[in-house]
This record gives sequence, structure tokens and C-alpha cells, in this order.
Amino acid sequence: MHNHDHSILNITYLWAMPFLLLIILYVFAVYQSDKKYRKWPIYRTFSFIIGVICVLISIIGPIAEQAHTNFIFHMYTHILLGMLGPLLIVISAPITLLLRSISIGNARRLSKILKNQYIKFVSHPIIAALINLGGLWLLYATSLYHEMHASVLLAVVIHTHIFIAGYLLTTAIIYFDPTPHRTSFKMRSVVFILYMAGHSILSKWIYANPPNGVANIEAEIGALTMYYGGDIVDVIIVIILCYQFYTSATVRNTLKYGKYRFN
Repeated sequence: MHNHDHSILNITYLWAMPFLLLIILYVFAVYQSDKKYRKWPIYRTFSFIIGVICVLISIIGPIAEQAHTNFIFHMYTHILLGMLGPLLIVISAPITLLLRSISIGNARRLSKILKNQYIKFVSHPIIAALINLGGLWLLYATSLYHEMHASVLLAVVIHTHIFIAGYLLTTAIIYFDPTPHRTSFKMRSVVFILYMAGHSILSKWIYANPPNGVANIEAEIGALTMYYGGDIVDVIIVIILCYQFYTSATVRNTLKYGKYRFN
């Protein structure tokens, strides 16, 4: 039994290593950036670290282990992996930091990648919302949730999709990094309102129609967790979106009507 526990601990450490490496690389990039540019905001560093930790504890550790057999804990991982973690990482502006910390030549190559048509397509708010919400409906409204627990490979693919879809949607709605393919505030607002409605409808559907193998009581509590927990994260995004619109509008009005007028 001791050897078995020791083996599990080693596997856990192995899974944790890439996340620890990401944090180390981010901190090193901050160090490199601070040597050439204005000091990197400390809140962004903390946001990245906490965001990575959210992702980490959603796939390894006690919460992740309980999520294999308990739908309520599965919903905790859904919020951590697909909503809160991506939001905190977006706030940390990792692309901006990377551009500041690498050579000019590499920064130009990265900028060229960000401007390609595929990135433009998947980062459009409508497409990002469809990828995110469509994947969730497919997971919970079909037998995919049940099948996920029978296949490690499928579970890895689904968890990866949930994070990427959450990150894509968040970056499509609120802008912290350079965004070559910007859309209007009105477009992003309408799309996100519809996304929130779709997310809420899905949680209610789960409440009434538990996924295969999930007990009614677990489905009900899990659905409530998804509904209210998701709303908390969504409200934060809405506040950030409105704040960004307000500040950008204030800057435009200052340039147009203020004493610093540019002709």
C-alpha cells in the first residue's frame, strides 16, 4: 500500500511539473521585460500564478480525484478549468509579456502568426462562443460525459478543449493582449449575453436531465454550482468589458474634445 501511494505521488508530481515550469518561465519573462521596459504590474504576475494553479488543481489533486466519481466536484473543475483559470491567465497578458521579453525578430514572427486567418477565425467572438458552448452541450447532452470516464485519452482531450475554449472565448470578449482582429464593443456584448444565456440554459437542462450515470441529487447540486459559479465569473468579465469600453470612450473623448486635441 505504501509503494502504491508513493507511485501515485510521483505521478502527481510529474503532472505538476509543466505547470510549475510555466510559472517559472513567466517570472523569468517578467525579469527580462523589466530590464528593458516599464516595470511589469505585480497583479498580472499573481493573476497568472493563481490562474495556473486553478488549472492545476482541476486536473490533479483531491478535487480532480473526486471529480471522477462525483458530478458536483466535476462542476468545480469545470469552473476552475474552463472559466476562472482562463480569465486569470487572460488578465495576466501572457502574449504581451512574451513580446516584451523576446528578441525583435522573434516578436515580429509571433505577431505575424497572431495575424493569420485561422487565428482571426477562431478568435472571433461568435466562433469562440460556439466552440465553447457547443463543446459543453456535446459533453453533457450526449453520452460523451460517461465515455470520458472510461478513456484516459478522451478525458485529456476533453479537458484540454475545455481550457482552450474558455481561453479563446475570454480573449475574444476582453482585450488584455494585442488583438489584431478586434471587434466592436456592441458585437462582443451581444455575443457574451447570448453565451451567458446558453450557459444558464445548459445548467437548467442538466438539472432536469442528468448525464448518464449521474445521480439526480448530484446533477441538481452540480447544475446549481454551474449556474451560480458560472454567473460569478461571467459578471467579472462583464465588469471588465464595460470598464474597458468606458476607459476607451473617455480617451477618445479627451482626444476629441479635451485640451489635448490632435488635428
